[in-house]
Amino acid sequence: MAEKVAQAASAFQKQRTGRGPAVVTVVISGKTLVVTLHDALSPAERALSQTPAGAAQVQEFHRQLFASSADALRQEIKQITGVAVREAAAEVEPRTGIVVHAFTNGTMVQVFLLAQPLSGETWSGHAHDRTS
Repeated sequence: MAEKVAQAASAFQKQRTGRGPAVVTVVISGKTLVVTLHDALSPAERALSQTPAGAAQVQEFHRQLFASSADALRQEIKQITGVAVREAAAEVEPRTGIVVHAFTNGTMVQVFLLAQPLSGETWSGHAHDRTS
């Protein structure tokens, strides 16, 4: 299922911008699905992102592009997973060329890109629900 979502997100990015990402990472936790598109910005967008004003322009462009065209990807995710997407947002990190799409149930999503991967053996733990 994750591979199908990754393929859909990659095709969506290529259709919208004419350029697909180098790699797509899909992570799901509870009701939150995060899709990370690595190396998704064009060379021109990367060059524009060298200044704070240019970076803000690239970020806003991708947010607006996502907002105006995400319905097709939301439907594709529903078809793949069998679950409707309630909310969706996009964020761009212009310095690295990463675009993150978050599909949530109304929660705040914070995404941190690590410098290197962690193995499953290294990473273990349990989330604490402070509402109970």
